[in-house]
This record gives sequence, structure tokens and C-alpha cells, in this order.
Amino acid sequence: MATRKTPAPVIADQEPAKCPICQGSGEVSRTVRVGRKRRTVGQQTGLCLACLGSGEAPID
Repeated sequence: MATRKTPAPVIADQEPAKCPICQGSGEVSRTVRVGRKRRTVGQQTGLCLACLGSGEAPID
């Protein structure tokens, strides 16, 4: 007969890992380019698509 092991309890004090793409901020910067020659005019921030703005590393 096999013995069953109970899973380890989840510790609530552990901080979740930060997202590797946005380093936990939830925002990423993208270069804005305009014109036919695609010259750079600045940067724009947006929502990190890997963590959807939460700043925590995806579970997958």
C-alpha cells in the first residue's frame, strides 16, 4: 500500500517573483518612430503583456 504525502503548505510571507521583462514595475518603454525615414522622437510607456501590469512573474 502506498503512503500519501501531504503537500507543503504555502507560505504567505514569501514575496512573488518579479516579472523578468518589466522588472516588477508593470510597465515597459517602447521607442516611438515617425515619418517615412522612421526617425526616433521619444519613448512611450505601456502595460507589460507578460504579467499584464501586475509586476509578478507569470506562473507558466
